[in-house]
Amino acid sequence: MSLLKFLAINALELSAPATPHLLQQQQTKPQGWMQLSGHPESIVPTSTGIVRKRIVGIDDSEVHAYRMICQEPQTAQIVPAYFGMREMQSQHYIELQDLLAGFKDPCVMDIKMGCRTFLESEVSNATLRPDLYQKMLAVDASAPTAAEHEARAITKLRYMLFRESLSSSHSKGFRIEALRLRGRPPVKDLKTCRSSEQISQTIEQFLAARKSVQKELLKRLKHMRLVVEQSAFFNRHEIVGSSIFIVYDDERVGAWLIDFAKCRQLPAHMSVNHRSAWTSGNREEGLLKGMDELIHAFEEVYARNGGHRSCLKI
Repeated sequence: MSLLKFLAINALELSAPATPHLLQQQQTKPQGWMQLSGHPESIVPTSTGIVRKRIVGIDDSEVHAYRMICQEPQTAQIVPAYFGMREMQSQHYIELQDLLAGFKDPCVMDIKMGCRTFLESEVSNATLRPDLYQKMLAVDASAPTAAEHEARAITKLRYMLFRESLSSSHSKGFRIEALRLRGRPPVKDLKTCRSSEQISQTIEQFLAARKSVQKELLKRLKHMRLVVEQSAFFNRHEIVGSSIFIVYDDERVGAWLIDFAKCRQLPAHMSVNHRSAWTSGNREEGLLKGMDELIHAFEEVYARNGGHRSCLKI
């Protein structure tokens, strides 16, 4: 799976933020659908302001996550509203808030959170794989070590860590996955956005020097961080591969933490602080480190004047 997942849009137009939860556009013209991260076939449209995401069954990780989050009023405010689970034609779905409801032609940004965006169980197989070595070579021929060149194979863990290092995920605990500016096509490829300057400039162009939006987003991001720090749910769960979804138009601003498909409850004797470095077995993923860095990047944009070229090709 590519480290930087691309936009999946139908033939109409971009209409929703980056998330495995398809977010529905509420307009009088024919609805356009778009999804970042995940699989379009997992989403079922609805015209009621609710989106449905296909899940494996009643024991799905997201069902558990949303049910637990609903028990914490403060935590429930920073994620999409959860309306329960529904079974239709032998398929199970969760029903979630349409985060674009009420917005008009908004700007949207998806920010993948964490220094590690894969589960430990996904990289537990130590088998050397020639196919992953070839994939690494295709991206960066200088990346393999001498031993890896000799073996002409690498483990999946080695490959995933290499992929994480291509973006700002490993160094900063977040990466800008994709975005869309008003009246422009979506920006799909942001894998070169790694340096602090590139990230700040991309955020700056996304916010279009709108100080009121910047101020409100900083307020929301800091509140989100405080809630996560104080939440019993987040203290007891590993949060891998979640995103912060940001949306704004001329009248409204929104920011939510989304996607709990890789959320896992920790063993009874364990807890995580979401800032410590990951070592195999400690279950740390860097969610709060990413929030710290993201808030710092937004603060820089709020304070800065001018700047250099960003990753954004517009």
